[in-house]
Amino acid sequence: MVEKHTEVLIIGGGVVGMSASMILRHMGVDSLLYTYYPGTSPHPKSHILNQRSMEIFDEFGLAEKIYAVSTPAPSMRAAGWYAGLKGEHPCAGREIGRVEAWGAGCEDPDYDLASPCRPGNYPQMYLEPIISDHAREMSPEGLHFYHEYLDHTQDEDGVTARIRDRETDRVFEVRAKYMIAADGGKTVGAQLGIERKGQDPVARMVSIHFAADLSQIAHGEDVLTRFFINPDVGGSWTSGVMIPEGPTRWGRDSEEWVLHMRNPDQSDAPLDTDAVLARMQQLLGLGPDEVDVIHVSEWAILGLLADSYSRGRVFLAGDSCKVHPPTGGLGMNSGVQDVYNLCWKLKLSLSGQAGGELLATYEQERRPVAEANVKAALANAANHFKIDAALGLSDENSREQNWANMARLWDADPAHDGLREQVYKAVQVQRLGFRHHNIEYGYTYRDGALIPDGMPPHEPLHDILVYEPSTRPGHPLPHAWISRNGARLSLPALVSGGHFLVIAGEEGRDWATAAKALAESTGLPIRAFTLGLLEGDYLDLRGVWTRLRRTGRHGVVVVRPDRYVAFHCDTRPTDPRARLDEVFARITGKPGARA
Repeated sequence: MVEKHTEVLIIGGGVVGMSASMILRHMGVDSLLYTYYPGTSPHPKSHILNQRSMEIFDEFGLAEKIYAVSTPAPSMRAAGWYAGLKGEHPCAGREIGRVEAWGAGCEDPDYDLASPCRPGNYPQMYLEPIISDHAREMSPEGLHFYHEYLDHTQDEDGVTARIRDRETDRVFEVRAKYMIAADGGKTVGAQLGIERKGQDPVARMVSIHFAADLSQIAHGEDVLTRFFINPDVGGSWTSGVMIPEGPTRWGRDSEEWVLHMRNPDQSDAPLDTDAVLARMQQLLGLGPDEVDVIHVSEWAILGLLADSYSRGRVFLAGDSCKVHPPTGGLGMNSGVQDVYNLCWKLKLSLSGQAGGELLATYEQERRPVAEANVKAALANAANHFKIDAALGLSDENSREQNWANMARLWDADPAHDGLREQVYKAVQVQRLGFRHHNIEYGYTYRDGALIPDGMPPHEPLHDILVYEPSTRPGHPLPHAWISRNGARLSLPALVSGGHFLVIAGEEGRDWATAAKALAESTGLPIRAFTLGLLEGDYLDLRGVWTRLRRTGRHGVVVVRPDRYVAFHCDTRPTDPRARLDEVFARITGKPGARA
């Protein structure tokens, strides 16, 4: 018997599931979340929060809570490569090279121009309790831990799921209009017959979460991610990567750390924790009494993509859809962005303001982004070996020969200038994983809930490194500081709560008037206004919008509730209302209604 009813049922209580709960609540949609575990994750897992995710969190008041406790910008300015941490060789611990990372501690102007939100960094084990508390504030009865999803049935009107309370062992049913599976691919996708397909695991990896005082030996106060290449142990990934975990001090003073490295045993044998810890001590040059091991876990470098993102009224999000290496920090972020894309479409479908085609655009838009992310993350992982090659390191060499080859990087012999240039260039290639602004922020939708402008696809200056703000359909709405009656805000923030934006030029009042009439007759959540340098409902404070809009004083830009441009017109038609009726009918998949 059905005991609980809701509009959207969410399975999975990690960052993605809880984000879906908050986004839906902020849009006025009821939901219930059930997760198998008794609490939030006890393991570090992901840590980077990119600008797009922080914008989403900022929309419902969560971003400042994260910034207040997470890594300060000056402590996450760079990623560095080192000859181990410390050791007996004279070159042990020396810096091989570094790249700017994640906006260079607020010094990269492209990041500043892209968004009012800077990237953040906070280990998932400490992040999730903050998100959980905030989600409970927004929806006090909406989150339920220690509950097991068993199975579900669905019909043309909704989904009925069986849930087991793990504390009492009681099984009950929940009825919902739609279901979101954010369970990491553990249960729902398999039950639906959806497969995540891809390559076999590249390497068997381990993560060691430990506490230690490394303040005197960890180089680079502004370095967040430290990659090791230690000839005593091996090259990239074998020597591992180390990241500070805070939770209250950062940089070299961090109380906790996590080390990711190749498992010494690449067979299918059970994890040998003692062998892993022995390798860690050898790699870091630390004795067992210098580290307090908190947890050891195992994972694999692989890339997987679901063959479908939905079945009927059930939609997959986050790791249920795709899995890729952590290189580039795309996993958790792309999951948050999955549900931000999906939730406004669910809201309109629930209210009867959208046709069935709108929900189909979730996969149409998000799956190509996931495919690009998987490809980029795998490439980022492989790129590290270019540094090994430039240094002249090889498994065929002895340790002594590899150390001798590496030492050439720091000597004064002009004969080695070519090697130094090769190493520098190999290190700078790693920007593809640390400044991939067009991957993490500037990703676009070619097809979906939008109206193409009929122009050839934009050819980017660089498809990974350079984000170019644009008002073309399928592109994220550019950030511009605007003002009304002295109050300053970022233009994209006006979508808050699930609103469309109809942004007209100074002389486009007819567009705004028509949009308000459309909203009144259909109930669609539309904010319509004029925007210009010196005239309009809002003023363009720094001229950014005026430079980017490409619509002039008479045109219009229509923006979706997920901050993506859906329509662009640089002229004023004879009947703006008729044109907007057509535009919103195509976006929502449902014809409008004339007043």
